[in-house]
Amino acid sequence: MVKLTLDLIARGTSGYTKKKRDESMQQYLKRLTHLYLEDRCIDEVGEDLSMCRNLTVLYLYDNQLLRIPTLHHNQHLTMLYLQNNDIHKIENLSPLTRLTKLYLGGNCITVIEGLDKLENLQELHIENQRMPPGEKLLFDPRTMRAISSSLQVLNIAGNNLDSIRDIECLRNLYQLHANDNLLTDMKELAHVIGGMFRLWRLDLMGNPLCHKAKYRDRVIVMAKNIDVLDGKEISETSRRFLHNWHDAREVQKKRREENLRKGSGEFGDGALLRELPPVKDHPRPPHKIPGYMMPGLPRKQFDEILARTNSNLAEDPVQTHSASMKTRSGILRSKAGPLGYGRSCTCLIRVGDTYYSSDLQRVLPLSRSLTRLPQHLSGGGGNHFL
Repeated sequence: MVKLTLDLIARGTSGYTKKKRDESMQQYLKRLTHLYLEDRCIDEVGEDLSMCRNLTVLYLYDNQLLRIPTLHHNQHLTMLYLQNNDIHKIENLSPLTRLTKLYLGGNCITVIEGLDKLENLQELHIENQRMPPGEKLLFDPRTMRAISSSLQVLNIAGNNLDSIRDIECLRNLYQLHANDNLLTDMKELAHVIGGMFRLWRLDLMGNPLCHKAKYRDRVIVMAKNIDVLDGKEISETSRRFLHNWHDAREVQKKRREENLRKGSGEFGDGALLRELPPVKDHPRPPHKIPGYMMPGLPRKQFDEILARTNSNLAEDPVQTHSASMKTRSGILRSKAGPLGYGRSCTCLIRVGDTYYSSDLQRVLPLSRSLTRLPQHLSGGGGNHFL
């Protein structure tokens, strides 16, 4: 445990501000502008620091401070370095109205607050806070609005953030360091940084959204003036190409929307129908019965069918005078004269697994599933084919 003393303060100056022989300690401390008190195991500052009334830069990082020291006598401070202490709350800074840079990284802070009076604050570094498991850094809306007009650099890396919507009001940011968080929403990112027209540096490495397709290209399009993304410079050629590509896509999108609006006025929900070519409806011939002729049967199978047909013909006394038959390619052609009912059996045709002739009487023995031929095929004599 070390408490800040006058002797420690005197040893915390640079070689350019040594105490003169004829100079009192009070005079010497009053003209000090920079104090280097880092890594001294200091856990308490005390009142001796109030004698350094012209102090502008104070280095107190890498100590053991449990709270921000009271510095209301050091109103000329412009830079305050308090990283890597054990500070849990932002407080005691209201008198430091001239403060431009505040470094609080590596502490135990859970809420950004207490900066309402710091109207000149330009840089806030509050990265890598040691928070309880499951907690994330929070932003006090009143504080964020108070510093929105002056803040140019914000470092909130490594604070378990899953959203940055609370910093949307920081329109004048030049640099945003939000790497090593839990950001996933590209739409939210576009909404937030799209309004930061002065942003030229953005760090997002270590967030889940970095693994999304075309992440770098999309971010360059979002932040039109960005020069450095994740530590890598963006060439002017790449930026111009991506912006032109994005603008062309937006024009196409607007055209499609305009076409949809125009079409909706004419056709309602069927607006897209006017973009389609007309469909020709070719009329089908009437009374067309689909079918096809199968190729010829194996000789043995066809002989069996022919024998059954001949036996059926033999049972009919009117048709016992059937002539010799000639077979070819699975078709039975008859040279006989008219067979009963004024019709002649001209051919035996296989359709699927069914064999039939144009004569209804001859079809039934071959296929029990066929009960009636179409009317235009069951008319008078002559040759009829399916």
